[in-house]
Amino acid sequence: MDCSRTVFDTLIIGGGPAGLTAGVYLRRFTRHVALVDKGNSRLSWIPVSHNYPGFPDGINGLQLLENLRAQLANYGGSVMQGEILDLRLEDGVFVGDYVPGDGGEPCQIRAMTVLLATGVADAGMPVERWDEAVRSGAVRLCPVCDGWDVIDKRIGVVTSDASPVGHALFMRTFSADVLLFERGPVSTLNDEERQKLAAAGVTLVDSPLAGVTMSEDMKPILHTKDGEDYRCDVFYPMLGEHARSDLAKGLGAETVECHKLLVDEHCRTGVPGLFAVGDVTRGLNQIAVATGQAALAATTIHNTLPWALRPAASA
Repeated sequence: MDCSRTVFDTLIIGGGPAGLTAGVYLRRFTRHVALVDKGNSRLSWIPVSHNYPGFPDGINGLQLLENLRAQLANYGGSVMQGEILDLRLEDGVFVGDYVPGDGGEPCQIRAMTVLLATGVADAGMPVERWDEAVRSGAVRLCPVCDGWDVIDKRIGVVTSDASPVGHALFMRTFSADVLLFERGPVSTLNDEERQKLAAAGVTLVDSPLAGVTMSEDMKPILHTKDGEDYRCDVFYPMLGEHARSDLAKGLGAETVECHKLLVDEHCRTGVPGLFAVGDVTRGLNQIAVATGQAALAATTIHNTLPWALRPAASA
């Protein structure tokens, strides 16, 4: 593709469920779209999601991505593998420095609007055999997504900076056997939080978590600094995240906690023409939320751009 000779209607950065859904909408609006993806969507880690509408038996994360790519292709769209290293405005047009993932020649992609769907990066993963543990369902990342799937299991949760006891209390609604482990060497829990845990029947393990290994049958074993081992069925590390929002911040977009982008009800940042959807924005990290935002943003983009009038049929 000779990017230098083209001005796209929209450059979409990120090819997870949000970016692909936006691409489908914009192509169905007959818009000229460039969609760039590095290929590291967190959706690919999900063995089965039972939380996305329309799949009563669940859907594998990789399969959902494949479905969305195929749907995009039905409308003449495609995914450009690679990365946008820098994003800037030149003479009212967004310019992204694109490096292809296959080692091809870098180029500049120009677009009237940009939609960021770059998601988040996890802040740490100190678990043995991480990929295998996630794919087997022994380690899970989202209590909201799959609480139903671990009903009555023995669940291990780690305190988080933002909500030290909130996730453990949330999981207590799905199981009577929930253990909460301290993250750091000094407890961050106050008396009120400890009382909430006790009243809910959550077991608080005071000795800090030292590491997590996996048993032969893929059960997480949580090791504490006092030498004790706790075997669980499921482990929620809750290690935090930060949004991949640097490209938008470089243009002056406002961020809030965890570097997440602040957007309005139409997914517009404070930078005219720059939109953001999905986990990179402040809100609930859910596939359904991300795809809903993508629909809103894509429709707003279409209505904001000059109309691409259909040529009259020849006589």
